[in-house]
Parts: sequence; structure tokens; C-alpha cells
Amino acid sequence: MKRKRLTREESKEQTRLRLLAAAQTIFMKKGYVAASVEDIANAAGYTRGAFYSNFRGKGEILMELLLRDHERMQSDLHAIIDDTATREEMEARALTLYSQFFREDDCFLLWAEAKLLATRDAKFRARFNAFSHEKREFLTGYIRMFSERVGTPLSLPAEVLALGLIGLCEGVHAFRMCDPQHVTDDLTEAVLAGFFSKVMFGGPGGPQRS
Repeated sequence: MKRKRLTREESKEQTRLRLLAAAQTIFMKKGYVAASVEDIANAAGYTRGAFYSNFRGKGEILMELLLRDHERMQSDLHAIIDDTATREEMEARALTLYSQFFREDDCFLLWAEAKLLATRDAKFRARFNAFSHEKREFLTGYIRMFSERVGTPLSLPAEVLALGLIGLCEGVHAFRMCDPQHVTDDLTEAVLAGFFSKVMFGGPGGPQRS
């Protein structure tokens, strides 16, 4: 069978996707600082010229990876709310997503690298902080919407819950990655589920009903 010839736009998108996949692998293996444009281009099977035809530098490709991960998270959250689902079903979905996301989170180290870079690079810090603010604003709005949709009053202001839940998630996940022998997957899930249930539903370990 004759192979379909890609259009210019399809070829460019394929190049970008390969560069993004290579950058994620290299950043997670070597760290942002140690990784070079040449490392990324070579891993993707391209030249430096191809890299710079698509991205202005390592900082831009890192931000693109974070943006794509954030968009995936938004999609997962929106999938929780369904007009045909019951309150109990939506609460159970939310609890499952929050308490188990780390099992398939392949971008955690990228966020860690970005935070380290933001502490050292003022230009990147401005971009990263603006993006992080948008991320928290989205989650704040989503928490309010979820509360209204399922009819569960919030125990704390939505902006407080958003920052607290993000911080808890990232902190416990970091402990798990550094010390998996003691901070096991089951313990990580139990911590996240317990705290999420308490602050979102008012129960000790799962959605509670009066």
C-alpha cells in the first residue's frame, strides 16, 4: 500500500510532537539544566535547525509540555460532571481522580523542573507564575461549579481549597517518588482520599450523607 504523503501542516505537527516527546524524556532523565537542544533534537531524529523552527528554546518547549498536561487535567475534570450522573456518582469520580491521578502522572518531574527553574530564572519565573495563576484560577472556578452542581457546600473558600489541594497533591507525590518503600502507592492514595473527602465532602474517608 502506498504511504500517504503528509501535508506541510501535518509534517510540521508531527515534528513538533516528536520534539515534545523527546524533550519530556530528556528533561525527566537528565534534568532541565543538563539537557541541551542538541539532546532533544537528536532524540527526536532532527537537527538543531528543526528544533528552532518550532521552538525558541528549552523554556518554550517546557512550557508547551506543561500546557498540554494542564489541558489533559482540564479534560479529566470536565468529564466528571455529567448531566446524567447522580450526585454520588460525580463525587465518587472526583474522589477517584484526585486520589489516584499520581498512578498515571508522567509529568510530575516536569513540574518540579519548572519550579526549580522559576526560582533561578526571572524571565521564566514571570511566565511560569502567570501560567500557575491561571491553573489555580481554573481549579478555583471548577471547585465552585462542582459544589453547585452536586449541592455540597464548601468547607473553605474555593481559592483556599484549590491551593491546598494542589499543594497536598504535589507534596505527597514528591514523598512517594523519593521514598517509595515507605510512602507506598496505597498510603499515598489513602492520604489524598482522606484529606479530599474531609475538605470537599465533610467525611473521614469518603462521601458522607446526613
